[in-house]
Amino acid sequence: MDDQTRIALEAAAFRALVHHLMEKRPDVQNIDLMNLGGFCRNCLSRWYQEAAVAQGIDMTKDAAREIVYGMPYADWVARHQVAASDDKKAAFEVALRQNVGEPG
Repeated sequence: MDDQTRIALEAAAFRALVHHLMEKRPDVQNIDLMNLGGFCRNCLSRWYQEAAVAQGIDMTKDAAREIVYGMPYADWVARHQVAASDDKKAAFEVALRQNVGEPG
């Protein structure tokens, strides 16, 4: 497979993942994604922003989040985020350290 085709397929898979999280499963909470998969929508938006910056494109955290969430982050939180249990919060702290690093 040539690089152009591989890149196009990777981009299509990314768009399908974002669409799935945005349209089909907005009920899946970020804390559940992080606890089970080690990443969440915020990770995707951070990776997107980092890729843009690596290409010399100035992109804010908020702009990247809007791409991944399909709306401003605050709007998504208001529409879809629910309170997490103490057990989920504790598991999140572990998953965050393991997959992202120490907060700071």
